[in-house]
Amino acid sequence: MATKTGKTGSATKKLTITLEKSVICCNKSQKATVQGMGLRRIRHSIELPDTPETRGMILKVRHLVTVQE
Repeated sequence: MATKTGKTGSATKKLTITLEKSVICCNKSQKATVQGMGLRRIRHSIELPDTPETRGMILKVRHLVTVQE
């Protein structure tokens, strides 16, 4: 499967995102962003593709997550 840049799906960069803090104190849009990323609980990690959309979500909740490339 080729992407817009012509790379295959396995060759694209991935980001590992870990939820480090609770979303209890956050507003509704930040809670929805964390849920939309697929994070469920503290210290839960996921891998997402390195896209502008993912970077925007990380930027919105940057005080709650850690990111590894």
